[in-house]
Amino acid sequence: MHDFKKTDAQIQQDVLNELKWDTRVEPTEVGLEVDNGVVTLTGTVSSWAKKMAAEEVAHRVSGVLDVANDLTVKVSGSPQDDTDIAAAVRHSLKWDVFVPDERIQSTVANGLVTLRGMVDTLAQREDAVRAIKNLVGVRAIENHITVSQTPLTPSALRSAIQNALERHADRDAAKIQIAVDGGRVTLDGEVHSWIEHEAIIGAVTGTRGVEDVVDHMRLT
Repeated sequence: MHDFKKTDAQIQQDVLNELKWDTRVEPTEVGLEVDNGVVTLTGTVSSWAKKMAAEEVAHRVSGVLDVANDLTVKVSGSPQDDTDIAAAVRHSLKWDVFVPDERIQSTVANGLVTLRGMVDTLAQREDAVRAIKNLVGVRAIENHITVSQTPLTPSALRSAIQNALERHADRDAAKIQIAVDGGRVTLDGEVHSWIEHEAIIGAVTGTRGVEDVVDHMRLT
């Protein structure tokens, strides 16, 4: 564990550098403030995908505790017809091999896509958003997809998650504390890289019985 703690000014500079490095985001579109490790993103971007990319970039930086994403999405060019967006959403869900598209319904209103349905794992729920977030005309996504409940005891669910972590993450994953409350899993502890963090999240969201993940892991 590192004793060095970044100042807010150092975190701000690191986030700015990360925004410049990531080709998905135009750093000139994004303003940011840092207060005690909490990053607030402001400004206007041209797509929902850019808004989510900027949030991901901020979370990647060591020292960032939380991100408040206040970016506004303003789609450039001619407005997209909701019917066309809905057709593109269905096409994208259908052609993504990780998404059970026949179990998901979508509604589009003024560029806001609302997803409903029931899937087997939290990973499938998140894959549905991943499949459509880059579509032109999408201003926001509300994900109301639910995860089917699997009758596992907390101890059995914890064991399944630990086994998944051993398969997919490195040995430091053993230091992660796992708390299970029904289908909600809370993760706490320190990780040393964003890659390790994402490996742990991926292992947990792909475990049957996990309906929600509360991420309290910290980058050190």
